[in-house]
Amino acid sequence: MGSTDSKLNFRKAVIQLTTKTQPVEATDDAFWDQFWADTTTTVQDVFALVPAAEIRAVREESPSNLATLCYKAVEKLVQGAESGCPTEREKQVILNCTRILSRILPYIFEDQDWRGFFWSTVPGAGRAGTDEFDDDDGARPLAESLLLAIADLLFCPDFTVHSHKRGPDSVESMQSIDSCEYIWEAGVGFAQSPPLNYIHDLNRTELLRLLLTCFSEAMYLPPSSDNSVLNPWVTFFCSTENRHALPLFTSLLNVVCAYDPVGYGIPYNHLLFSDYREQLVEQAVQILIVTLEHDGGVPHRPASPSSMEEQESTGPENLFVNYLSRIHREEDFDFVLKGLARLLTNPLTQTYLPNSTKKIQFHQELLVLFWKLCDFNKKFLFFVLKSSDVLDILVPILYYLNDARADQSRVGLMHIGVFILLLLSGERNFGVRLNKPYSVHVPMDIPVFTGTHADLLIVVFHKIITTGHQRLQPLFDCLLTIVVNVSPYLKSLSMVAANKLLHLLEAFSTSWFLFSAAQNHHLVFFLLEAFNNIIQYQFDGNCNLVYAIIRKRNVFHQLANMPSDSASIQKALQRKRKSPDVISRTSSQETVSMEGSHPAVPAEPGTLKTSLVAIPGIDKLTEKSQVSEDGTMVSVPKTDSPHTVPTDQSAAAGTSDTESNSGRDNEDVFYTEAEMERRRLSSASSTSFWAPTPDWVLSWKCKLPLQTIMRLLQVLVPQVEKICIDKGLTDESEILKFLQHGTLVGLLPVPHPILIRKYQANAGTAMWFRTYMWGVVYLRNVDPPIWYDTDVRLFEIQRM
Repeated sequence: MGSTDSKLNFRKAVIQLTTKTQPVEATDDAFWDQFWADTTTTVQDVFALVPAAEIRAVREESPSNLATLCYKAVEKLVQGAESGCPTEREKQVILNCTRILSRILPYIFEDQDWRGFFWSTVPGAGRAGTDEFDDDDGARPLAESLLLAIADLLFCPDFTVHSHKRGPDSVESMQSIDSCEYIWEAGVGFAQSPPLNYIHDLNRTELLRLLLTCFSEAMYLPPSSDNSVLNPWVTFFCSTENRHALPLFTSLLNVVCAYDPVGYGIPYNHLLFSDYREQLVEQAVQILIVTLEHDGGVPHRPASPSSMEEQESTGPENLFVNYLSRIHREEDFDFVLKGLARLLTNPLTQTYLPNSTKKIQFHQELLVLFWKLCDFNKKFLFFVLKSSDVLDILVPILYYLNDARADQSRVGLMHIGVFILLLLSGERNFGVRLNKPYSVHVPMDIPVFTGTHADLLIVVFHKIITTGHQRLQPLFDCLLTIVVNVSPYLKSLSMVAANKLLHLLEAFSTSWFLFSAAQNHHLVFFLLEAFNNIIQYQFDGNCNLVYAIIRKRNVFHQLANMPSDSASIQKALQRKRKSPDVISRTSSQETVSMEGSHPAVPAEPGTLKTSLVAIPGIDKLTEKSQVSEDGTMVSVPKTDSPHTVPTDQSAAAGTSDTESNSGRDNEDVFYTEAEMERRRLSSASSTSFWAPTPDWVLSWKCKLPLQTIMRLLQVLVPQVEKICIDKGLTDESEILKFLQHGTLVGLLPVPHPILIRKYQANAGTAMWFRTYMWGVVYLRNVDPPIWYDTDVRLFEIQRM
């Protein structure tokens, strides 16, 4: 009964607030206490009992009442942070204020005139009976008081952490507490694992939800490439002003990496009881990726654990980024990597009892966190690649890529997965690790094969390119760049993978495909480069690929002899109009998929998705490095890449045909993908925009790197044909045996230097990550729906 009464009273208070036209005095405690003192409302109740329309009405019609409500709620949090909430009633007040602020903040952010409100000093706010804040320049801005109170409350004994009190009389003063002794979970920099307490987990989750809502002001600003614009909430919270920055960063990281969703392995345990830790882990990983978004405008990355004082002068430093970049102990790296691998692999686990193990849903946030770790901490990246543990990250990523390839609502997941593989492929060790045999056999909708992790990667990439949806085309360059980067290190491809690579070449080298867009020939260059790398550097173990090249030799001859006169170009383009499919899907001999796998399916109708900005072209995403004799990488100065054609038309067409920003000088314009699509369609309708010419075809055709393959065919084809005639062979195993023992030493052109395209960060990718990350956070927070139906400007919300 009591709960119904308190909901009723709370609703009455909300109605009073929305109907009062006169300002209510801040000193009228009897009125304001109705919102938090005697109510026991859940966060879901608060969202239901405070409708969006009423918050907006108060904002427009009686702004002073909304302002007073906000600062009275913040004042209560500040008081609680000082007193340590010794009584149950005080704890309830804190939770109620937390929920009300989580509900109201998005409506303050969506109105431009209100955004500065929390950064102004409100007379009387923040002075909770003490003069602690009045040291130099009067009251702190409301935002700072709120953020510091949340930080204090996250280390409040008996509320969010275990009390260390020795006896009934000893008191733990909130001001003198050393929060480093109260880190939430063992792991990086902390050895003791405190006992689980689900009440503490729930309270932490509520406070982190409010913190995430504070940080979400970023959602209400349109995309911009100006990376110097920092999120003031994140900047302050991650600065030296927050004395809990280190223990909180450590708590969040450890809670995420120590989490084991399967628990004690009892089947169906997740159906029997609620896992409060999972909600906490979700909020923790979201706070981490959002706080690690800005490196505080600091251009350098601290490589050594040097004293922080030296770095103070470079501007506002984000301590979370700083701490992340300075983790260096092997056991800490091991803990983080094993934790992330365990969680990423969780949705793949197969059991004989359907739905018997818990499947986590926050793999996208985990991928962003893994990306940040590799980006900000190069020692972590080298640790990941040092052993075959990297494959425990690779397999789940390939699983997600394959599973999401037909679902347009998961195009962001496809991008982050490919970006991570592009980053890893820039390091030699990644290519070497791929030679490990693949025996795990996660059920995937791909042909069955026996081989290595490299084969798995190629088979999945082939599946994405041939059976993914149209909007994945901008990723083809990235996928093939990854293949080129690892190709010099692949010791032996299986027949299945070799055939897949040749099928891609066959599809991409048809004249209508090459002539239908200014950038399409790049894909052929990438594949030829990969074949050349394998032939020159790994010929001995790759008889399957050599055999596949011999069988498909026509493709190479046709490429070399492709006609480039106007009549042939027109004829090819007319053929295209008859069959507009990008890749001939029938000609790929599809075999039986793995047992237990599910086909990739499009999104359910009605699925919500958030828009993304277009990614930069591959030339902006990567920089070239040459591998020298001793294995070190030397950066190659930027010139016109051999693939690019220096004509004005091709540069202009770059925008329309690959949805990438390459070829556009003015980098500060960000089109959403929908806008890019509109531009593409409008440019397609005006055919005068770009058309292939004989000169254009000749300009890149003469650069096709076919010499090595032609020489190989010239030497081996007559030998293979002779064996077949002499022995009447139709059995390919004999031919493979011959090729296995053959050699081309001294017959091939001088090996070319290995060229690696390493990922490089730029304004375009930074903006892509920001829109993707906040889009994920928006869509994943549905209970309660924090930002739903507010005027978000960073991305568009679209229904499938």
